[in-house]
Amino acid sequence: MKPFLTRKLFTPFAFALITCGLVLSFWPETYTVDLVQAKKDRITVSVTESGRTQVKDVFVVSTPYSGRVMRVDVIPGDNVTINETVVVHMLPILPGQLDSRSREQALATIGAAKAAVDVARAELDKAWLDVELSEKEYARQEKLSASGTVSQVALERALREVRFAKATKVTAEAAIVMREAELASANAQLIDFEASRGSEAKAERGGVPIYAPASGRVLKVVQQSEATLPAGSPVVEIGNLDDLEIVVELLSTDAVNIKPGDPVKISSWGGTKPLKGVVGRIEPMAFTKVSSLGVEEQRVKVIVWFDDDERFRRGLGHGYKVEAEIVTWADDEALVIPSTALFRSQGGWAVFRIEGGRARVQAVTVGQNNGLLASILSGIKPNDFVIKYPPKEIREGSSVHARNQNS
Repeated sequence: MKPFLTRKLFTPFAFALITCGLVLSFWPETYTVDLVQAKKDRITVSVTESGRTQVKDVFVVSTPYSGRVMRVDVIPGDNVTINETVVVHMLPILPGQLDSRSREQALATIGAAKAAVDVARAELDKAWLDVELSEKEYARQEKLSASGTVSQVALERALREVRFAKATKVTAEAAIVMREAELASANAQLIDFEASRGSEAKAERGGVPIYAPASGRVLKVVQQSEATLPAGSPVVEIGNLDDLEIVVELLSTDAVNIKPGDPVKISSWGGTKPLKGVVGRIEPMAFTKVSSLGVEEQRVKVIVWFDDDERFRRGLGHGYKVEAEIVTWADDEALVIPSTALFRSQGGWAVFRIEGGRARVQAVTVGQNNGLLASILSGIKPNDFVIKYPPKEIREGSSVHARNQNS
């Protein structure tokens, strides 16, 4: 081929190639995106936190007085019946055991107390006689005063004597009560001495039985071995495992949005299906708790009650760990889109709505957002398509191509 012909054919081809390159370089880029369709659906807002089960009413069997507790025979899991099952035997330790010398002193004290009671009763008898005599004298003076035989001053003096005699009688009665109390105290010292003489016999009989205060199962044995304990020391804990509840410690900022009656989904308890529950009560006082990261948090105890049949949660015990999801808000007919479709625009929320294959910035009003779904109050309509994961490169009017369209 001649050079002239070669140049004649190459020049138009090069010009066309350059033109195509310029057109392609200025042609708007088309972005491939995931689209999702706005639709009416159920949306819930919830708070999820770990909790633990507990028996509603735990009965602690404690020592009623200081004494020696025998070895406890019941073990955790044993069934007990109120006022029938013996939980523990114990032998009281007498607070003031007396020797022979102290016994004689106690007897002497009793004798003196009895004499004091006799004196007080004699004083009361005298006071009664003084009251009768003064009342008779007052009646006589009252008659004489009416006839003008004695003066008004003499009558008032007789009335004063009556009142004084009655006051003396009240004092004598109080003195008897006081002297009788002293006698009872003296007798109590002698009772301690007599009881100490029979302590060995009582020990041979196994001590005093303490019965279960409620029906249920033994949850915990605090003191198993024989020991000497002061009054009020816990020995055994008893509870009814059919009457369980859940304690959830929530952040105070989450607890303010919860109210009694809110539904609860209970999971991670070991069963195959989640359990149902409701918020029973919210304690009014928060407490400080240090998190695993060392941050001080204000926590509030929320009590959750089970809301299903007991057989569905068979196997749960006291102090078991569960996950509680408390629903604070729900709407079955909300217009929802994925939360990932939202982005900030001009101080509010917006989405990229698809119109004719192009992305249009559409301001929306967001209601509730649970992190996965968001309810839209205005801005878009049902069946509108929006970009699920809007790339940073997309702008108003950008051309888009749907990778898929989820309805």
